[in-house]
Formats: sequence, C-alpha cells, structure tokens
Amino acid sequence: MDINRIKQYKSTFDSIVHVIPTAEKEDRVEVWYARELQKVLGYARWENFLTAIKRAIESCISQGVNVEDHFREVTKMVELGSGAKREVSDYMITRYACFLIAQNGDPQKEEIAFAQSYFAVQTRKTELIEERLRSRYRLDTRDKLRLAEKRLSQNIYERGVDDKGFGRIRSRGDRALFGGHTTEEMKRRLGIKGSRPLADFLPTLTIAAKNLATEMTNYNVEQKDLYGESPITIEHVHNNQSVRDMLGARGITPEELPPDEDIKKLERRVSQEEKKIETETKKLPK
Repeated sequence: MDINRIKQYKSTFDSIVHVIPTAEKEDRVEVWYARELQKVLGYARWENFLTAIKRAIESCISQGVNVEDHFREVTKMVELGSGAKREVSDYMITRYACFLIAQNGDPQKEEIAFAQSYFAVQTRKTELIEERLRSRYRLDTRDKLRLAEKRLSQNIYERGVDDKGFGRIRSRGDRALFGGHTTEEMKRRLGIKGSRPLADFLPTLTIAAKNLATEMTNYNVEQKDLYGESPITIEHVHNNQSVRDMLGARGITPEELPPDEDIKKLERRVSQEEKKIETETKKLPK
C-alpha cells in the first residue's frame, strides 16, 4: 500500500472518530460508532458487519476483558429516503473494540488491513501506520511461504519423496533463485547463524518470490501428477529460475538484497504491541 493510499485511508478513518467527555470533565475519550465504521470497512450490509462485531465481543470475553468497557449497544434515529425517521440499533465502541473487529475481518480487503494497523497505533501518525503495515505484510508473507512449503512437503511425500528429498529439492530451488548460491552460502552472506531458516531473515520481496516459485511447483506437481524426486526437482528449479528471471528483468538481484529483521523478533514485537492495545485504550464512560 503506497503512502498516498495510506493518507487517503487515514483521512477517512479520522473523519469518523468522536471525542466525548467523561465523568472527569477535563478528560476525553475517543469512541466510534459501528454503523459508521461499517461503511469505511467496506461492509455493505449491517447484518454481515454485526457478525464481525459478535466475533470481536467473543474475542474480548476470551481474553478476560470486560465487554462493557469497550462495546455499548445504543440506538439512534436515522432519516429515511422519504424524509421520515426511524430508530436503529448501533454500538458505541472504543479503539480496542475497533481493533478486534478489524482482526475478525478479511485481511485481504485493503480497508481491513489498514484498519488493523490504524487502530493498533496509539498516536495514529501516518509514518507509524505505514511502518506497522509493512511489518504486518512481512509477517503475512512469511506465513504464506510456510503454508506453501508445508503443502509442497505433503505433495512430494505422497509422490515418493522423503524429508531428506524435500530438503534437497528446496535447496536446489534456492540455488536457482539466488544465482547459484546455496542456502548455506546465502546464510553466510547474510550473517545467519545456527539452524534458523533462511527465509526468516529475507526481505519481504524475496520471501514473496520464494512463495511464488513454491506455489507454482505445487500447482504443476498436482496438475501434471509428477512423481519422484527428479521430476519434482526439475520443476522446482525451473520455477525458481523463472521467478529470478522476472526479478532480473526489473533490475532486482535476489542475492544482493540486504537481510531484514529476524522474523521471530518482529513477531514478538508485534504481539507485545497488540497486547498493550487494551490497557492503553480509554474505556467507555459510565
């Protein structure tokens, strides 16, 4: 998501925040209304959005958090097309409640992905939202690669290849993607010690490249019903070479890209930040 898109979303989300006084007159609390949030999150029907709210409430309960501090059912008057008015149900919700709702939405939707970071950042500065979006995207990309490699492992096991064979196939794929450098050579180049996976230290672009090649291998192994280590290795090498060629055509050389932060450290930091959201969120006024 580019910076202009982030600014556009931020402006839209900023426009629906309400600041109301608490019992302590000098204090203020930010709140949102679910029907307004529904629109900016791209939900056309209230009934569908209500499902996401209920999931968020269940998540709140499962974490031992008092629901009434963050979700309050209210009613409001809305004007109909005829000019008449009628009463509808709504929810007044806190930043933490908004975050839970976004967490229970479809992250493939751009609005949802933005909202997850927007409500996770206390100050909501554009640069902090952008940084968190990048972190979240890298984590999601790494998860996709894990799933693709797990599926490849299952695919080739069913086709007569054991764990050692899977390791050899994956290593040959890395050599094709990284211009002849083996997995171990790449780990040395990037200063990766021990038995940690190479992908845990790669930049998002390279992780996505490995994922694309692996998904291509999965697809062709299944469609062509490839059997045995040799034909599957040839397929995987060819797919990694194709991805490398595509990157090269855009001036990108995978083995020359610098390493990124250890994915485990990133996971811990994002997890710790998310645990703080509830405690840092001001509760709904009594």
